[in-house]
Amino acid sequence: MFKLTSLNLNGIRSASNKGLEPWLAAHQPDCICVQEIKAQAGDMAGRFEEIGDLKGHFHCAEKKGYAGVGVYTRHEPSEVLVGFDRGEFDGEGRYLELRFDTPQRKFSLISAYFPSGSSGEERQLAKYRFLDLIYPHLTALKSQRDFILCGDINIAHQQIDLKNWRSNQKNSGFLPEERAWMTKLLTDGGLVDVYRHLRPDTTDACYTWWSNRGQAYANNVGWRLDYHLATPALAGLARSEAIYKAEKFSDHAPITIEYDFSL
Repeated sequence: MFKLTSLNLNGIRSASNKGLEPWLAAHQPDCICVQEIKAQAGDMAGRFEEIGDLKGHFHCAEKKGYAGVGVYTRHEPSEVLVGFDRGEFDGEGRYLELRFDTPQRKFSLISAYFPSGSSGEERQLAKYRFLDLIYPHLTALKSQRDFILCGDINIAHQQIDLKNWRSNQKNSGFLPEERAWMTKLLTDGGLVDVYRHLRPDTTDACYTWWSNRGQAYANNVGWRLDYHLATPALAGLARSEAIYKAEKFSDHAPITIEYDFSL
């Protein structure tokens, strides 16, 4: 089984201080895709290049203390691709693709951090620009190879994906345009929401993010923002899912899916 975890760290140093490394040592994933590392290459050097027996690969943002993604893996990739748009969003450190190709197969593992639009109209417009760019990129990639994209997508797709859907219909993350984009990706785009493939009806148990305001975490007033998106052949190999909530490393929970294949 291939054990794959995704986690928005909300700062790798902060997550480390909250017990990330001991948990990973016990959890033993084959790979973990991380988002919002909030660190530069110099900050990672000598401290976070490896966690246990997992070797890290990173795409850091140009801006200090902002965004950034990574993949820690116990398997050596055949190729590492940093970024996807050669412009605005590559500067923000939002996409890292590791390829594990063999003569028999082409397989990519992607860690992605989609923009949030919650801070205002300017960032919401940036989010729409990102969605406009990433869609054709992913559909083109799907025509060439199998892949799993793990990441903080910053979109709750359906009403069952957040606690208070009625009051959030005009808020970033649950806007009609964002949800329609997600529907298009999962229909015309041909990708599979792997968690929903395994758990089509779960509500309260599916959340992966909680606001730091009020008692959102204590009361489980959450959103499902973290996904595994896979090409159909790989999604069909998914066997189990787990969202870990016993410890809190950030405002997101790690989501792990086990797939019936090996690297």
